[in-house]
Amino acid sequence: MIAKTRKTIAVVVGRWQLVHRGQEALFQAAFAVADEVIAVLGSSYRSRDPRNPFLHEERRQMLLANMTPDQQARLHFLPVRDYFDDKRWNAAVAFGVTALAGEQADIVLVGHQKDHTSYYLSNFPRWRQHLVARLADVDATAMRNVFFEAEDADAALTVMAPYVSAPVRAWLQAWSRLPEYLRRQAEHAAVAAYRRKYTAVAYMTGDAVVTAGDQVLLVRRKGPFGEDLWAVPGGHLERGEKLVACAIRELIEETQFPLLPASILAALHEVATFEDPLRSARGRLITMAHHFKFPEMAMLPEVLGSDDVKEARWFHRDELPAMESQCFEDHFVILDHFLGLIEG
Repeated sequence: MIAKTRKTIAVVVGRWQLVHRGQEALFQAAFAVADEVIAVLGSSYRSRDPRNPFLHEERRQMLLANMTPDQQARLHFLPVRDYFDDKRWNAAVAFGVTALAGEQADIVLVGHQKDHTSYYLSNFPRWRQHLVARLADVDATAMRNVFFEAEDADAALTVMAPYVSAPVRAWLQAWSRLPEYLRRQAEHAAVAAYRRKYTAVAYMTGDAVVTAGDQVLLVRRKGPFGEDLWAVPGGHLERGEKLVACAIRELIEETQFPLLPASILAALHEVATFEDPLRSARGRLITMAHHFKFPEMAMLPEVLGSDDVKEARWFHRDELPAMESQCFEDHFVILDHFLGLIEG
């Protein structure tokens, strides 16, 4: 009886936030060593921002653009959200790969040691590693800067020609005709201006997660960052201010929350720090999120969007899981921490 050969599956992990020739070469190396390839699409399900201007479906299209029909048939996609928690992220990747590849597959992790962001390569000791040399002197950040800082997308794509393949440039050219391109350009410029103004290593903010029974208070943001996205009330810490006082002040300023600060403070239930260096595209913003937990009320406190938000509104907790891609920065992860929104 002939023994059945195990299928070899290559796993390639990245955000692919503008696919360039170096990344395409990495996939060519993966196809050379495996029967099938799984592309892990990091930072999926979240809202767009300057670091993540393309949705995971758009990134899937970019990756497929320069592949042969045979390679397209051998390629699978695994979208994975940002948890800002290595243990949860590792578990999600491992679970998803196993679900696609099967328990008996021979898994090989294909990648290259780029910089500190490549530490994930050591997070899966059960998988073989196939490390390759860096295959092109280009990175996605530089390509995003060229694409979104140019006055004319076609001119930018001409500059990008040595680093981005023709099929991907054609995809980007078509995408640049959509209204979203102008919105991404505007936010990219706003973040660059913000970073020129705020140059400290890190800044502190205070956020307020407010619940009344199963109702959760959110605000809809004005521009220039995350316009129309939903967020928990919050903002920058002022000189001489305690973080909890910052959270309460921002809550009142943004929503006209009708209770006195002392009454809000009495409802403080839990506090957590969110300090991942990549949680905000604006820079290193460390936030202390405060969960103010009120009991279920026959009449919810009336709120009104003011200051730097367009709207303040109560949502039922069960509405929130479907709003992940409409939440600002890591605010869905903040809500999940206190309310347990992500299953598994």
